[in-house]
Formats: sequence, C-alpha cells, structure tokens
Amino acid sequence: MIAQGHSPARQIFLGAAVAVTGLAIGWGATSISSEAGYAGVGPNFLPWVVALALVCCGIGLIRAARSGGYADMDALTTPAAGPYWRGFAWMSAGLLLNALLITHIGFILSCALCFACAAHGLRGAEQQAARGWAVTLRDALSGVAIAAPVFWLFTQFLAISLPALTSSGWL
Repeated sequence: MIAQGHSPARQIFLGAAVAVTGLAIGWGATSISSEAGYAGVGPNFLPWVVALALVCCGIGLIRAARSGGYADMDALTTPAAGPYWRGFAWMSAGLLLNALLITHIGFILSCALCFACAAHGLRGAEQQAARGWAVTLRDALSGVAIAAPVFWLFTQFLAISLPALTSSGWL
C-alpha cells in the first residue's frame, strides 16, 4: 500500500536519481588511475564500490516503489513537518567550511569543524537545542577524536598526502 501523500512517481524518481548518481560516480571513476597500489587495489577501487552500491540501492528503491510503495512510510515520516532547513544549512556550512579551510588549517581541524557543524544541525533537527559552549566544544573534540586517527592512518601508514597544520606530518 502506498503511503498517503506519497506518489509512486515521486518514489520512482527518487530511486532513479540514486541510480543515476551511482552511474555518474562510476563515469567519474573511469578517469581515475586503476594502477594497483598498496594491497593490490588502485585509487579507483572505492569510487567503483560506491557507484555499484548506489546503483543497486537505486534499483532496489525503484522495485519497492513499483511493488506498492515504500513499506511503513507513514510510521517513519510526518509529511506536515516538512524539511528542517536550519539543519540543512548547518550541515552545508560545515561541508563548505571544510572545503575552504582544509588547506589552511589542516585536515584534522577542518574535519572537526565539519563534524561540529553537522552535529549542531542534526541536534536541531531532533529538537535538542545545543546548550552553550560546552556542547560545541564536546562536538569539536569528538570531531578531532575521529579525524586524527583517520589522518594518521592515511599519512603515516598508507603514505597518502593530506593537508596538515604543521610540517611534522602529525597534525
């Protein structure tokens, strides 16, 4: 049964959009070198995995839409609420700030800032207001705790260059 207020055409469009996004990523992956690197995989391996996963998800969404709509959609959504634009703005700002600042303040700090902005936006979407600097500082420190090991894994162990804050290669 199709959820009230949700047309099958919109659901099919969503599935097609996901599949086309996967195809676009796959097309982009063709321009990345396939020369095998560490562990026998090249730099285009992960984009191909993501492309394949998105195409499969898109096909699955289309099949679900054509066979009666997305299951339990009424239980998961409240159409009257609409999108939460402030959360979208916070998450978009985090991504844009990350892109703008990564070469100036390094991978770790720019990713921590992105994480803090995304956490603020998601917290607002769940109607949990961030209260004061303590929450923001905790989010930023959580971002550092996630980004630092990723940075060190890529730069120190896999010898992949990422923007650093210092010339030592550890920050």
